[in-house]
Amino acid sequence: MTDNAGLIADTTVRIFRELSGAARQEPLWNALEEAGLTRAWVPESLNGAGASVADGFEVLRIAGGNAVNVPLAETLLAGWLLGHAKISLPDGALTVAPVDPRDSIELTAEKKISGRARAIPFARQATHVVALATSAQQSFVALVDRKQCELSTRDNVAGDARDIVVFKNVAPLEIAASAVSFDSIMLMGAAIRAMQMAGALQTILDLSVTHANERVAFEKPIGKFQAIQHSLARLAGEAAAAIAAAGSAADAINTSLKFDEAVFLEIASAKIRVGEAAAAGAAIAHQVHGAIGFSQEHALHRYTQRLWSWRDDFGSESFWAMRLGQLVANNGADALWPMLAAR
Repeated sequence: MTDNAGLIADTTVRIFRELSGAARQEPLWNALEEAGLTRAWVPESLNGAGASVADGFEVLRIAGGNAVNVPLAETLLAGWLLGHAKISLPDGALTVAPVDPRDSIELTAEKKISGRARAIPFARQATHVVALATSAQQSFVALVDRKQCELSTRDNVAGDARDIVVFKNVAPLEIAASAVSFDSIMLMGAAIRAMQMAGALQTILDLSVTHANERVAFEKPIGKFQAIQHSLARLAGEAAAAIAAAGSAADAINTSLKFDEAVFLEIASAKIRVGEAAAAGAAIAHQVHGAIGFSQEHALHRYTQRLWSWRDDFGSESFWAMRLGQLVANNGADALWPMLAAR
């Protein structure tokens, strides 16, 4: 880790340690903005912080380990899109549309955008929406005032906003052609969610170990029982696998100039494996904690509910498994082993 990366990680840890438990999220968000963490993936020339892709993913791992309901990941992704289009980053929280393969946004001849996008993360909290619109098979990145959009509020299982956003001939504040495709958004979003889930899994492992050492049954901590020890070992294995898979995907993005076949393999595999780890890990953590893990007073449910939600964002395991299977089938059987062995 470079000195700069270490400073960014230390700053992120400090901010979340001091403010993630606040009753209101405004102080946390303000601190993240002031530290430049929300601008990590935007060049300095475009009002960003100019940090590396790797730095941004480390911020996301730490954020996932705190599982707070602020649109940090969405703002980073939106900034990444704006940076590719050479559009300056505005102040405030951002989100991205569309994020579902069934949706599309069209750019009209009058340079206005129309379309419907479902399950947009934190849309109601965002000041702007960064939309990917298409016209004549060309992609355009549009910066849109969220107040110019129609909103239908929806929540995920964790209570976080996953709203429906409707664009009706909305005039963007800025718009520019971009080489970024919708597939690239899905891949980047999947890698982001994989890293957040990996961070959350590490935290629920820590919570479970602490609980097992403190909860006493039959006059000794339950962590002394072999069945609990076995469960914690399984949870540790799932967390380690998630961190390795998400880290490998982030490294592939950081070192590649484009989303080629090798990067696709890393991201798709990570979203699948981390999603599986999230399902197994959340179940184990709740078994170890018992009923208290579901109570509002305990922190565990805040992590597991977001894990369940993040599994579906930017494509579920089944979505990416199908895409991965299509890639293997298209390349032919003889190409499978070289493709795997090259990573």
